[in-house]
Amino acid sequence: MAFKGNETYKYNPEKEFKLSRGGVEKFIKCKRCFYIDRKLNIKGIGTPPWRLNTAVDSLLKTEFDAYREKKKPHPYMKETGKNLIPYQHEDLDDWRQNFKGVRYFDKELNFTLYGAVDDVWYDIDTEELVVVDYKATSTQKEITLEDDWKISYKRQLEFYQWALRKNNFKVSDTGYFVYCNGIETSDSFDNNMKFEVYILDHKGTTKWIEPVLKEIKEVLDSEEIPAVNEDCETCSYVSSTGKL
Repeated sequence: MAFKGNETYKYNPEKEFKLSRGGVEKFIKCKRCFYIDRKLNIKGIGTPPWRLNTAVDSLLKTEFDAYREKKKPHPYMKETGKNLIPYQHEDLDDWRQNFKGVRYFDKELNFTLYGAVDDVWYDIDTEELVVVDYKATSTQKEITLEDDWKISYKRQLEFYQWALRKNNFKVSDTGYFVYCNGIETSDSFDNNMKFEVYILDHKGTTKWIEPVLKEIKEVLDSEEIPAVNEDCETCSYVSSTGKL
């Protein structure tokens, strides 16, 4: 059985290397898995697509776009206490596409960085762009951003803030998550799933991004595979099966 490959990294000053926001997150979680994927062209074990989440994303985009056309605030925006409307820009459709996204070329690293944002709002009072990310789940726990694993959500939003700033946009430090929680306690299904929607704010910091990008460059230019990461499930699995 052949491993499924992807675009691998080779140092070439004449050709930029494309690196997505997801690729940056993969590096943060495990340098070894990132290196094996991007340098040795051995793709890791994939996960099934989250179709329900994708459907919620699509419905939210359609709903916000209706208000975008009217140049009026969506009711969710009023919960922030700010004077916000959906942002209009000729490149918005590209910014939302997975393999296009908000893009920035770093000449020093020879990297094209990109990430697909869910939505962008506009603060009329401050004239700043506001990055927005949609999330969907179904839980009876309190909906917050404080779970340890949600640090990746925060980094995701911060990456989009950074990329938009690199494209010379004025961007607010505060972004929002439109968090949709499917209600599990209804008396009947009736071909409908009801959601409670939470608007959660996050004040982002982007100071971590450029040091991480430089570290990625150093790791990719090295011929040495990074050490096993004991906190990585994939590394742990491969190491355990090797011992067996």
